[in-house]
Amino acid sequence: MTNHTSITEFVLLGFRDHPELQYLLFVAFLLIYMTTVVGNLGMILLIKIDSRFHTPMYFFLSNLSIVDFCYSSVTAPNMLVNFWVENPVISFNGCATQFFFYGSFTGIESFLLAVMAYDRYVAICKPLLYTVTMSPHLNILLVLFTYLAAFINAAIHTGFTFQLSFCGSNVINHFFCDLLPLLKLSCSDTHINEVIIFATASFNELSCILTILVSYLYILAAILRIQSAKGRHKTFSTFASHLMAVTIFFGTILFTYLHAGSSYSMHQDKAVSVMYTVVIPMLNPLIYSLRNKEVKASLGKIFKTNSFYWCC
Repeated sequence: MTNHTSITEFVLLGFRDHPELQYLLFVAFLLIYMTTVVGNLGMILLIKIDSRFHTPMYFFLSNLSIVDFCYSSVTAPNMLVNFWVENPVISFNGCATQFFFYGSFTGIESFLLAVMAYDRYVAICKPLLYTVTMSPHLNILLVLFTYLAAFINAAIHTGFTFQLSFCGSNVINHFFCDLLPLLKLSCSDTHINEVIIFATASFNELSCILTILVSYLYILAAILRIQSAKGRHKTFSTFASHLMAVTIFFGTILFTYLHAGSSYSMHQDKAVSVMYTVVIPMLNPLIYSLRNKEVKASLGKIFKTNSFYWCC
């Protein structure tokens, strides 16, 4: 297919279809992004400085915080700036770059949540073999795999999307360069692109969801075999945070797929994308800190020490 692209830049419409909400949305998104930055960087720093968190579980969690910080930073700063500029444009290459990194960090998060589910399976179902199975060498290899697989997947998406011709309107009805709005703007036949992109995305997401479901089935079976209620509660609490994070993330993905095939609209896509790109990166560090006794204890110790120094 020959690329007859005549568009050199795109206009990101964002939320300009609701001018009465511009100031309110800006303040809300700014506060959410600041919470995301502080929460994720704080989680990374806490895991780094506290030796109690130098375990496979927290190694994966620190990588999840890195991904959430980068994930949010791909779209949020540009979205916030576009609230105040008269002509919110992004160059063709800039759009492709944003699209690539957005897809990369989305993929990394999916793969990483699957790896974390496997880690919880080994910790709960095979506790005596946990330190041997989840060795530092294997942990690093698993994280490297998540990054490599996600970058390759994003490169495929980006290549097939931006080799299309864009010769009509250059207005993207979105707050960042997302797949479906770009396909709607293309004046090429996008059928092959949609099939290939849907196939790769479905394979990746289904493999992650399947890994998580199988791990959780084994975990639940192990929990049900525990005799005491106190023991069941303690074991369940060790992966409750991960269960909540997985439910929110993949629940949003399934919601998007189901609606995309029926009564899909760009307004729905923007609303769901806010959950993806803005809210979820903020929620993950809050979920893991509020539902984790060790994290709360470490934070309490740090704040108590700092308060002592301030008082003295």
